[in-house]
Amino acid sequence: MKQIIEDLKNPDALPENTRNVDVVQTHISVVFIADSFVYKIKKPVDFGFLDFSTLEKRYYYCHQEVTLNRRLARDLYVDVLPVTLSNGKYTLLEQKGEPVEYAVKMKRIPNDRLMKFFFEAGKITAGNLSEIAEVLSKFHLSARTSPEISEYAAPQKFKINTDENFDQVQEHCGLTISERQFHEIKRYTNDFYRVHGDMFLKRIAEGRIRDCHGDLHMEHICLMPGLPIIDCIEFNERFRFSDALADIAFLLMDLEYHGGMNEAEVLWNHYKNLSGEVEVDHLLRFYKVYRAFVRGKVNGFQIDDLSIGNAEKEKAIQRAQSYFNLAYGYIS
Repeated sequence: MKQIIEDLKNPDALPENTRNVDVVQTHISVVFIADSFVYKIKKPVDFGFLDFSTLEKRYYYCHQEVTLNRRLARDLYVDVLPVTLSNGKYTLLEQKGEPVEYAVKMKRIPNDRLMKFFFEAGKITAGNLSEIAEVLSKFHLSARTSPEISEYAAPQKFKINTDENFDQVQEHCGLTISERQFHEIKRYTNDFYRVHGDMFLKRIAEGRIRDCHGDLHMEHICLMPGLPIIDCIEFNERFRFSDALADIAFLLMDLEYHGGMNEAEVLWNHYKNLSGEVEVDHLLRFYKVYRAFVRGKVNGFQIDDLSIGNAEKEKAIQRAQSYFNLAYGYIS
C-alpha cells in the first residue's frame, strides 16, 4: 500500500489533469484529492465488523459505495476505477493488466461547502438547519424497509453492535478512555436494554427502521444545490439498517461534540416535527451515547495503523478521548 500511495500522489498517475494531489488517510481508506476529483482506495483491513481483506471484497464494496451513495448524492459519485501496475508504477490511467486495487471516483466538493466548514466559520443559519432536517426527514421516511431490515433494531440484535464496541475498545482502556468511563458507559448501555427494551420494539412496530445513511456527521453534508450527503456506510448492513433516530442522533452528537448545542437543538426541533417524532428523548440520548462511543472507537483504531506517523496517532488518541468524554457526559 505504501508504494501505491507514493505513486498515486503523482498527478501523472491520475486520469484528469491536476496540479496537486493531497493524500488523506482514515483507518479504512486512503483518499487522493486532486483539483476536480477525489479517488478513494480501501485499505486491506479486517476489523470484524468491516472486512476489506481481499481484492474481491474491496471491489464489491467500492461498487456498493457508489450505488448506495447515489441515493443522497447522485451527481457526485462517478465510477469505480482499477489501479494497475504499468512500467513499475501504479496508476489510475487506463492500462492493460490485472487490477491490483480499485478506487471510487467522485467529484471533489470544495471544503468551504461542507457543513463542518460553515459551522466552524460561524456561517451556518437556521435556514441551513431547516433544509438539512427536511432532506433527512424525507430520506428516512422514504428509505427502504422490510421485516428483515427491522430486525436489526430489536434490542437483542442491536446489542451485537454495542457489545462489539466494548470488546474492541477494552484494550485501549487507560489510553483513549478511562476504566471508569468504560465501565459506566457499558453499565448504562446494558441497563437500557433491560429497562427500556420495549422502546426498541415500539419503534419497529411504528415502521421507523430503515436502510439509513449510517455515518451522518457534518463532514458528509454539503451545503450546495440539492444538499448532497456523501459517504454512507457501505461495508456492513447492520450499521446502516437502523432506527432513523439512530441516524439523526449521529449528526446531533457531532454538532454537540463541536460545541453546537444550540444548532443541535434547532436541527432536532425541525427534524422531529417533520418526522412526527414524539416522546423519544430517552432513546435519542441512548443513540447519542452509542454514536459518540463509536467515534471514539474508530479514532482509537489509528493507534495500530502502521501507515501513519506518531504525530497523527497522538491526534487520533486525543480525538478518541474527546468522543469518549462526550459519551460519558451524556450519562453523567
